[in-house]
Amino acid sequence: MKTTSVKMIKMKKNILYTVTVISLLLSSCEKYLSLEPRASVSDEQPIYDKLSSETAIRGVYSALADGGYYGTTFQSIGYLSGDNVQWTGSQSQVKEFIDHRVSGENSTVNGTWVAIYRTINRANNVIFKVQTVTDPLLTQKAKDQIVGEAYFIRALAYFDLARTWGSVPIILNPTVTPTDNTGIPRSPQADVYAQVLKDLDVAEPLLPETTDRFRATRKTVWALKARFYLYRNNWALAEEFATKLINDASNYELIKPFNSFFANDARGTKESVFEIFYSSSETNGHRGQWQPQTNGGTRQWAPSDEFIELVNNPLIGGTRNALVAKDNQDRWYGNLYYRSPATDPSYVIRIAELYLIRAEVRAQQGGVKLSGAKEDLNAVRDRSGLLGTEAATQPEILLAIENERRIEFAFEPHRWFDLVRTDRAATVLNFTDKNKYLMPIPAEQILIDNALLPNNPGY
Repeated sequence: MKTTSVKMIKMKKNILYTVTVISLLLSSCEKYLSLEPRASVSDEQPIYDKLSSETAIRGVYSALADGGYYGTTFQSIGYLSGDNVQWTGSQSQVKEFIDHRVSGENSTVNGTWVAIYRTINRANNVIFKVQTVTDPLLTQKAKDQIVGEAYFIRALAYFDLARTWGSVPIILNPTVTPTDNTGIPRSPQADVYAQVLKDLDVAEPLLPETTDRFRATRKTVWALKARFYLYRNNWALAEEFATKLINDASNYELIKPFNSFFANDARGTKESVFEIFYSSSETNGHRGQWQPQTNGGTRQWAPSDEFIELVNNPLIGGTRNALVAKDNQDRWYGNLYYRSPATDPSYVIRIAELYLIRAEVRAQQGGVKLSGAKEDLNAVRDRSGLLGTEAATQPEILLAIENERRIEFAFEPHRWFDLVRTDRAATVLNFTDKNKYLMPIPAEQILIDNALLPNNPGY
């Protein structure tokens, strides 16, 4: 009996391993970042000329836009773990995020892990292979840009892994065969963040200093560096990189009214630093989760009662109440994702975030920086039709910024991660186990590769 049991366990591990590798290697490019979508290639296809190089980088953007990553699932961790969104469905695995009792068997956690590492694998393929392409039609400038974009996306992917799981494997080579990149132990969170910075530093000089809201440029690198240094408590450098974007007023602007960046089918406005493009043939799964049944959705994610009260308070929400609406049953629903067909962008970085990053890091530095912190905070408030903040002391200003970020990015994946990075999650969300600041390593991945053990504390 014991021998049979062992054989069955080994067989299950082999099956799971094979399925996961196939999903990483052969998954089709469901969505990709292009104003004129064209067919992409899967990871195992050769990269040997200009066309295949360009197609491969679209495949990296496709993985970033996938439903498992910025398309829906990863963002849901940021929504559901915070206090702006309630779950109206019955799936227990979703309720785990709201209760802050996420298990290693949670399918959302596993799906996000697989989607992010798929993105990394595609980026690794581009980084590794495009460098060697000798097609005369692929100029060095074009080659640098493609590779720089792959480094940027890999940096974003590791940034999201670090803030979600903390300690994860750092994989820098393509996964081509089932035995590649197995047995790699998890690196400490600090090392994962260090890899993010390495990739951003490599990407920066390779990318053009142009404005493109749908593809990575040097400015996109600066924006992510501002966020990176905020998370790493390097106030001076966070301020420096946020200022680069804020000072580029001809290209980036807090446009009025608040809903101008998303209403009336808007996309790629001056508000946007980096957003993900979707089309009628490559749709964004967000819409179906937010919209009510009368609009063809499920309304399984809905604004929380507390958030509805805040956003509809004219002294707090201002014009940001455009984020919500009521259905024919008098129920509130989120209206950031509303288009039919579901071509709504996913907003990765907006200029409002850079203003609030600079406000926060100026407040953290205190002293004469406090007045500048209030100016940045008030710029965001003014855009939403609000008067200037009455906060005066450093603690008051920091709390005002936290509250402003809650409303400003209500349906973007910031709230949970903001509360975790400031060690405020347990207090604000009323739970005691700070081990829950990090998600568990998916049980399915541990079954495939036990080098992922030990799991995060508390799991």
